[in-house]
Amino acid sequence: MKGGRSKAETKKADSKLSVKKGAAAASKSTKKGKPAKDPNKPKRPASAFFVFMEEFRKTYKEKHPNNKSVAAVGKAGGDKWKSLSAAEKAPYVTKAEKRKVDYEKELRAYNKKLAEGPAEEESEKSNSEVNDEDDEEGSGEDDDEDDDEDDE
Repeated sequence: MKGGRSKAETKKADSKLSVKKGAAAASKSTKKGKPAKDPNKPKRPASAFFVFMEEFRKTYKEKHPNNKSVAAVGKAGGDKWKSLSAAEKAPYVTKAEKRKVDYEKELRAYNKKLAEGPAEEESEKSNSEVNDEDDEEGSGEDDDEDDDEDDE
């Protein structure tokens, strides 16, 4: 076949096309999928295990200063957590519960602010803009006319 493509060349071209289609499909699905995350929303609280890990990482790092592996720290922390008794886990559980209560308060306040926030902000903003425009444009005579209209 003169001037034609070999089977290997067509497979390469097809694979390149399929990659482009996949990338395009992936970008479309993210646009239609989940809504954008609000950066002001409170973060979920850490579980008892993660409260334990915060403390464990510090002690592990002191004992093993040359360790650069995050996986090793996680594995050692998981093994240690499994070996703890319920009484030893209790302080971490109470800290986690306290964080959860605080989170729920913050979330209620956040949701309340979301429910009433945008309408009030727009009205305050528009009032301030209106007041600024009146101050800049108006002269003494115009202000008196506005007052007469209000009285009627």
